[in-house]
Amino acid sequence: MFLRKTKSQGRSAAWRIAIWPTAAFALGSAIAFAIMYLLIAKDIRQRSDAWLSGEAEVLADVSENTPRDALYDRLVQEVAELASREVPDTSDAHGKHQASVLFLKTEPRQEPIWVGPTPKELFIPAVTSMPLVPGVPANVRVQGWKKAFRVVYHGQKDGSGLYLGFADLGGAQMLDRLTERCLMVWGVTVALGFLITWLAAYRTLTRVERISETVSRIGSEDLGSRLPEGPHFDEISRLSRTFNRMLDRIQSSVNQMRILTDSVAHDLKSPVTSIRGSLEVALSDADQRQWRERVAEAIDGLDRLSQLLNTTLDLAEADAGALQTRKEPVELSDLVKQLVDLYQPAMAERGHEVVTHLQPALIEADSSLLNRTIANLLDNEIAHLPNSCRVNISVRVKDGEAELTVEDNGPGFPPGLRSRAFERFVKGQHSTGHGLGLAFVDAVARAHGGRVEISDRAEGGAVIVLTLGEAVNEKVGR
Repeated sequence: MFLRKTKSQGRSAAWRIAIWPTAAFALGSAIAFAIMYLLIAKDIRQRSDAWLSGEAEVLADVSENTPRDALYDRLVQEVAELASREVPDTSDAHGKHQASVLFLKTEPRQEPIWVGPTPKELFIPAVTSMPLVPGVPANVRVQGWKKAFRVVYHGQKDGSGLYLGFADLGGAQMLDRLTERCLMVWGVTVALGFLITWLAAYRTLTRVERISETVSRIGSEDLGSRLPEGPHFDEISRLSRTFNRMLDRIQSSVNQMRILTDSVAHDLKSPVTSIRGSLEVALSDADQRQWRERVAEAIDGLDRLSQLLNTTLDLAEADAGALQTRKEPVELSDLVKQLVDLYQPAMAERGHEVVTHLQPALIEADSSLLNRTIANLLDNEIAHLPNSCRVNISVRVKDGEAELTVEDNGPGFPPGLRSRAFERFVKGQHSTGHGLGLAFVDAVARAHGGRVEISDRAEGGAVIVLTLGEAVNEKVGR
């Protein structure tokens, strides 16, 4: 199936791709050969015209300066024959000698002097009937001759006329041979160029067909296939590499989505079961007070479930770069102080000492997301610290950026958890949460152009540093 598709692709697209550059090359080379032919033909004609003009002047001078006696005609005729012998002999296709020079001298009331091809009865009327300009060669066609004669005319004082003509049969034969060879070279070159172009297009389309075949096999259940990249770093190889990287990202996203779905389904099971149980007990209990307590427990469970779903959706939007933020000026120290005051009773109940060092830090941020972020950090301190620990919370502006630091003297992060702390649904062995707190903190930090870092204190305990972008008061100060 694959081989049949590849060959079909090569027969169709490769021919269409090859035909246009071949046609352009054929036209260009034909024009080049035509220009070369015209230049050579022009050069040959100029050489013929120069010979004609020079010989015609010599013959005209001899004719005027020769005494008019009984030997006049014979002398002029012999001079013309000598001039005709300067031109190499030419032969036709059958090897028969062809005269290529004609000489005609006309005189009033006398028989014209003729030297040239026979029968002269065809040539003399054709030559004398042409309106020739003295001294300027012109074409004269004679019936039965394929090649025109270049004829130059000289008028003389006694009313006679002298005509000298030359049919460059050798030059014509040379041009014919040149044309035949040029056509042969042109045809072979065009055919070879078409073959090379077709082979190159065929090889390229074969690689494209392999890519298409691989892509057609890739589905939601088979994301492990990859495109052949080839040994050369050309456009198709770069396309294959880019597509393979895209498949890697898609496969990673699909795997994360499956993990997310499994984790959400697992985490939803407990609250849904708890809510259902509370409602069933309420329905079966006739005591109105107990019924109200069960409904309140169900509502609390629904709130926790709603918070879990909202956090999961926010993380999914953040991973896709689509987390919506409504930024406004927020004084980070005031926001932290409000939440610390809110969590102070819970901290005191566990015996924790909370110490704050808050410097002014005005930032452009989404106050709702920041509230949830700081609340997550404080929830982590309550959930994971043993009783009677010290928690230091500070806000400062460092290098133009607002920085929130939460530091404690607890056990710190487990070594195997520290590198994966910001991944969704990653939590400690004894944690009762969903593993979304730090992942949400990281998502909010990135949405505000900041970052979050975790480390362990040398004396014991954990340090979380949240950077939230450039401070507005620092920009105003500059």
